[in-house]
Amino acid sequence: MDTALLFWNNIISTCGVPEIIISDRDPKFTSEVWINLYDILGTKLAFSTAYNPQTDGLAESMIQKGEDILRRVCSYGMEYKYHEGYTHDLVTLPPAVQLAYNTSQNSATGK
Repeated sequence: MDTALLFWNNIISTCGVPEIIISDRDPKFTSEVWINLYDILGTKLAFSTAYNPQTDGLAESMIQKGEDILRRVCSYGMEYKYHEGYTHDLVTLPPAVQLAYNTSQNSATGK
């Protein structure tokens, strides 16, 4: 239930309802709570093939990209000041980081 609540509060509320979720058969995404959530939202659940290098590589590429963005942001410390005087900190930066991640082209997906 905790994962479903986090998904509802952090993904659906900011990005909208996904058409499809691809899972590696983790019980966190196959429980009755999730099955009911998929049904209510009209989201399709698909499973990746176990040990599929193409699927695993795609997921790893996307995770690596997110880690790179976060690492760069955190390297500035707790507070970052632009030369124009704007200030960001680790509370105000995550929405900007998410926007950068969501709108940048991903070489793994071509989108």
